[in-house]
Formats: sequence, structure tokens, C-alpha cells
Amino acid sequence: MIAVAVDAGGADLGPREVAAGAALAAAQGVSVLLFGPAAEIGPTPDGVEVVDAPTSIAKAADPAFAVRSTPQASIVQAARAVAEGRAQALVSGGSTGSALAAGLFNLRRDRGIYRPALALPVPIPGAAPVLLLDVGANVTCRPEHLVQFAHMGSAFAEAVMGIERPRVALLSNGEEPTKGTPELLSVHEQLAGPGGNGLNFLGNIEGTQVTASVADVVVMDGFTGNITLKLIEGVSGRTMRAIRDAAMSSTRAKLGGWLMAPAVRRLREEIDPEGPGGAYMLGLRQLGVVAHGRFTRHGFARAIEVAARGVQEDVIGATRTALQTAGALRPPRAASSDDGKDDASSEPPATVSNR
Repeated sequence: MIAVAVDAGGADLGPREVAAGAALAAAQGVSVLLFGPAAEIGPTPDGVEVVDAPTSIAKAADPAFAVRSTPQASIVQAARAVAEGRAQALVSGGSTGSALAAGLFNLRRDRGIYRPALALPVPIPGAAPVLLLDVGANVTCRPEHLVQFAHMGSAFAEAVMGIERPRVALLSNGEEPTKGTPELLSVHEQLAGPGGNGLNFLGNIEGTQVTASVADVVVMDGFTGNITLKLIEGVSGRTMRAIRDAAMSSTRAKLGGWLMAPAVRRLREEIDPEGPGGAYMLGLRQLGVVAHGRFTRHGFARAIEVAARGVQEDVIGATRTALQTAGALRPPRAASSDDGKDDASSEPPATVSNR
């Protein structure tokens, strides 16, 4: 049975809600190690092992320092459980920065990876989800980072999302190969040439095409990705509120709203941000999933379930194989400005929160 280590510290609705989600996942056959304040979690849910870890660093201003200086923190203990083999995947409902730092220092970057990336399948009404990466792990990226993201995203989409020959695109300010920053021009050139070996690379797409199902995987730096993700979430939420308000604006509208209620519920379910379960931390030696802090128990259960599925589908192995086939791995012993002498000692890249 696959075991998932879950950090219950930092979730908006509290550790007890995370524990309730862990119980739902355990009922589906996933073994859960839950790290958090036992006094707040309450009675131990069936199928869940609770490890008392009352210290949370979810709100730490410097996640890397907090991870190094607070070994008793719930996210650090959860990540260490995965590194030591007591669990096979990590799930966190705290801050992105703390989860990424704990992952880097304990799970470590996979060999040949420049930077890990956060990959999130975004639900699209009436169509398959589109995978966005990076959505918050790296504020800035060099071309070789984005090239690796393209291959990691493609491998993930095929292994976990079940998409054969995923269509991969770069987010830019125009479809032409000459549009974009100098870094994007370099990435486009590499992916359209030998660097795109094994990829179904479409080229550039604009922001209006992200949700138009023209690509299965859309690659961008973490700063752009975080803004894109929050804009999509904001527009989706505002649209649903506008539909509700319009349906309550008059007696006639209320009657129409009653007739439309089943269709509106289906739409709400289709765009529910809890459906994907959270963002995957790709590029580490073991799998991590960062759930949104405001998730309910159903969202946390989904995060735990998709983490277990990622282990079953060997996302790490599929990603490594794709990068090896494409020749996109970092050369051995190559030095770079963001890499230390080894993965355990290097500082994590600057992050932007996806919460």
C-alpha cells in the first residue's frame, strides 16, 4: 500500500479539516502519515497515523531559513518521512515556499534537474484540463529551465493525465516565433530544434488561448504562471457569482435560475479548483503535491489520492526518462548561479506563493 506523508500545518480551515480529508483518502486505500498538532486534530481517523507536530512554518518570511532552523516543523517532519522511506509522496496544505524548501532539502532535486517546477492541471469547462507550469516555484527562469519544464510537463501529462503525445506550447505575447522576451526566443529555438526531441511542440500561444484547448501543456516562468493561475481563478469565481446574482435579480430570473440549477451545478463542479488536488512539485527525487490552503476536506483527500496515483504511475521515472531521451538534463558537475555543490546544500530558488 502506498503511504503519503501529509502536513496539516498552515491550512486555512485548520488541521482538523486536513485530518478529515486524510480519513477520506484512507477509506480509498491510501495509507496516511499525518503531521500536525494532535490536540487540534482530535480523535485519530481510521487508517491514519497521526504524528504530533504542533510547530508550523507556513507563514515564515524566509522559508529556506525556517526549514533549516526548525527541524520539528510539521512540513519538515513530513518531508523527512518521505526521504527516509516511511512514505512515498508528500502533500502539504501550507505555503508553497515552505513546501518547496522542505522538498529541496529533504527529497532533493533529481539528478540533472536545474530547477523544480510546480505543475497544475487547470480544469476547463467541457474539455480536458490544461497543465500549467511553472505556477509559482521560480520567479525567474533561464532558457534551459523552461526547456526542462516542457519535457517534465509532457511526461506528466502522458503518465498521469493519460494524454497521448501531449501538445506543448510556450506562453508568449504572440504566436510568431519572433515574439517574446530574449529568453523565450531562445527556448522556442531550442524546442523547435534538437532540444525538443520527443516533444509535440506547437510553438507560442497567447494568453487568450490558454483555456481554448489548443495545447495540453503550457510552459512559463513561475512569476507569469502564478499571475496566470490567479487570474483564471479570479475570473472563474467572479463569473459564477455573476450568474448567481443574475439568477436572483427578479422573480422571472429566479424561475429561470431554478430551471438552470442542474446545469450550473455541473459547471461549478467542472471548474472546482479542488478537483485537480493541487500542484505537483516536479523535478525532485520523490513526488510532492502542494494543495491550496483554502481547500476543504474533499480537496485534501483529492490531493492525497493524486499523490498516491503519481507514485503508482511513476511520474518521477517517466519525467527522468523523457529528459534523458531529449538530452535535456543538466550536464554532470555543471555549475550554475542557482546550484550548489550538491542538491542537499543548495539554496532553493526564489518562490512566489500560489495560495
